[in-house]
Amino acid sequence: MKLMRVGEPGQEKPAALDSEGKVRDLSGHVDDIAGKALTNAGIAELQALDLATLPELPHGRIGACVGHVGKFICIGLNYADHAAEAGMEVPPEPVMFMKATSAICGPNDDVIVPRGSDKCDWEVELGVIIGDGGAYIDEADAMNHVAGYCVINDISERTFQLERAGQWVKGKSADTFGPIGPWLVTRDEVPDPQNLSLWLEVDGARHQNGSTQTMVYGVQHLVHYVSQFMSLRPGDVISTGTPPGVGMGLKPQKWLHGGEMMRLGIEGLGEQTQQVKTYGQ
Repeated sequence: MKLMRVGEPGQEKPAALDSEGKVRDLSGHVDDIAGKALTNAGIAELQALDLATLPELPHGRIGACVGHVGKFICIGLNYADHAAEAGMEVPPEPVMFMKATSAICGPNDDVIVPRGSDKCDWEVELGVIIGDGGAYIDEADAMNHVAGYCVINDISERTFQLERAGQWVKGKSADTFGPIGPWLVTRDEVPDPQNLSLWLEVDGARHQNGSTQTMVYGVQHLVHYVSQFMSLRPGDVISTGTPPGVGMGLKPQKWLHGGEMMRLGIEGLGEQTQQVKTYGQ
């Protein structure tokens, strides 16, 4: 099932994409694609609906595919080839950092280069949306805690992230630095999240062209691992890292300054398109 949220910012309606590509209104059944609606029981109730009987919504703005996100957790250096291009060692266990939830935006919303930025970068990533929550989740049971998957562009400002004092979070958290969607594809439609192609283009030039096969730590381990340090709750997002081809790794390096168009996608999970603008534009 492909779940989505449509409407202007702050006014998104919960919806599903039917087999004919029509957007069907779920607001008569759930308040949002969030919380209890994402648990195993909640997903089962949505999957039991006859979408053809639900009101059709116009194809308008698409919001982030999950609402009321409590935690936006990111995994760094999770592709060996990306670690190599960044000149960093493959970590002995997952590198975790947080991205502010205020960075979340729709998959096709404008991306805004923040004030003082000179090294704004892109990162296509597989997103994991938590369904049933829990702490200290057994690795063997971890996939039962996944509601579904989505496309994420983990926009990064490398100067803020790497060249100024402090942790990575301030280079990851500017407004619009977290496009999510277009869909939350339920886990039953993604039988093997470790076998998905993912790619990203800037102004038509493809820079990232990878596969989740090369992730160092897979989805099952990551859900287990993160839960050892914090409880996971329905609607929490885990962004699982990026393959090589980011601007920082190119020779010469390439950065987003405004005016560029990004396009990215993951096999079976849809595509995003973002116009890059400068702050105040």
